[in-house]
Amino acid sequence: MRKSFFLTTLIAILALVSAPVFAQTQAPAKEPLPAQGPAAETLLLWNSISHKLITMAEDFPEAKYDFKPKPEVRTFAEQLLHVAGTDYVLISAVKGSQVGPGTEDPPRKSYKTKADVVALLKKAVEDGTALIKEQGDAGLNHTVKFPYGNRMVTSSFCWTEAIEHSGEHYGQLVVYYRLNGIVPPASRPRQK
Repeated sequence: MRKSFFLTTLIAILALVSAPVFAQTQAPAKEPLPAQGPAAETLLLWNSISHKLITMAEDFPEAKYDFKPKPEVRTFAEQLLHVAGTDYVLISAVKGSQVGPGTEDPPRKSYKTKADVVALLKKAVEDGTALIKEQGDAGLNHTVKFPYGNRMVTSSFCWTEAIEHSGEHYGQLVVYYRLNGIVPPASRPRQK
């Protein structure tokens, strides 16, 4: 009797412990896992921050595109133009040839509408994505001239710089959102 109770209890405990693991292996994946490797990881980070910024660019009201929290800082539109311009400066360094507007601060007068700003930002993201895919893992180790200073770095360093820079500006734009009573993309409830 005692042996039977012990065996039943052990089986129950094992079933409880292994059920979540079994359920995880049997549940269909919501999204396919990205390819493995440094380029796939770089692309994942690049797309993550870039898509947050594109969402901001698309849903911030055009009437507020020239809003700035203080007189001495960039407007909302100028922030996005700066991100796209800086991305292009770094993409150009990785590619080894000029891509995009050729300045880290494309002038607002050249990108007059919300649609113009959104288009430039999307194109910078698209061009960066294509270059990461084209060069792959090996491309991340290429030595390039860093556009900010007189030094040589790996392409990986340039991508890290671009991703980190975009994250800084996302954080700044959160303030623009909050001051206008808008919830930023990363703070919104997630879809289930």
